[in-house]
Amino acid sequence: MGATSSSLLGLDKRVLAFSELAEKILILGAYKATKFLDDKLTIKATRKLFKYNNRKIDNRKPVEIIFRVGRPNYEEKELIKKAKKTGEKLEIKLKFPPVKKGS
Repeated sequence: MGATSSSLLGLDKRVLAFSELAEKILILGAYKATKFLDDKLTIKATRKLFKYNNRKIDNRKPVEIIFRVGRPNYEEKELIKKAKKTGEKLEIKLKFPPVKKGS
C-alpha cells in the first residue's frame, strides 16, 4: 500500500526541519535548537556537551546531536501563547552556550 501525498508532505517538512536544525547547531554554534511546526508539534535538536570539557563546544571532537520530535514542553507552550497574542510567527528558537567574562 502506498502512502498518501499529504503524509509524504508532512514527512518532507520534518526531514527539512532536521537538516535545518543540524545546520544551525553546526554552523552558528548553538547547542540547542527548537523548530515549531505547529502548536502541538516541535522538533528539538541538542548538541551533547561533555563535563570534562567544561561544557564548551570543541570543534575538534566528534559531534553528537540528539533529535526529539513531540509535543512542546511547558516553557515552549508559554512562548507559543505569547507569540499568538502578539501575532508573531515562531520559526526556530536557538540557545547558545554562556560566554564567560574575561575569556
